[in-house]
Amino acid sequence: MPEIAAPHHHHDHDQEHGHGHSHGLIDPSIKRSRDGIRAVSLSLAVLGLAALAQTAVFVLSGSIALLADLIHNFGDALTAIPLGIAFALRSQLAERRAGLAVVAAIFISACVAGVEAVRRLVHPSAPTHLLVLALAGAIGFAGNFLAAQVRTRAGRRLASAALIADGDHARADAYVSLAVIASALVVAAGVPIADPIIGLVICVVILRITWQSWLTIRGHHTH
Repeated sequence: MPEIAAPHHHHDHDQEHGHGHSHGLIDPSIKRSRDGIRAVSLSLAVLGLAALAQTAVFVLSGSIALLADLIHNFGDALTAIPLGIAFALRSQLAERRAGLAVVAAIFISACVAGVEAVRRLVHPSAPTHLLVLALAGAIGFAGNFLAAQVRTRAGRRLASAALIADGDHARADAYVSLAVIASALVVAAGVPIADPIIGLVICVVILRITWQSWLTIRGHHTH
């Protein structure tokens, strides 16, 4: 009996110690992982809904300024996936790589937007449904502004350069969405050529955001 009792007592002590260590306290890396996944999921849902609403409007209006914004919003929403995986893995390396994926996604969307704007300059076609187009710009602004708030707050709280970069570019995109409203106004004023020009401006703004996000990720890496 004493031989059985001794190891049993030792096991109880381990359990007690383990319980005392975790009671009322979640492991910091697990808590950070959950917070990160929550922030990423929320921003994905917000941007996904905004992009879907804009898709419906694009089908109606055919605006290149809106398409440039729409493509970027979809790309922006998808950057949540590698970030979410990184938080789930609780890996700093995966998080840095996700940050690089964010920068790559922004760059690709800038290229696509630029190509589409040039094509529309070569083959002019004025957008229609201008009121709906302006509404889509407002949807893009609201979606990106909310996503930026979620990402930046969580990024600062969790000291995540990847989330901060994603938040910065969502905030800039919110202002880019305002360019869609400007496009609706200039076409309504009888200057349809301004629509693809605004599309090109959006492309340049996205390229600038790419550079800023790259500096954020790189700065954090060297730091």
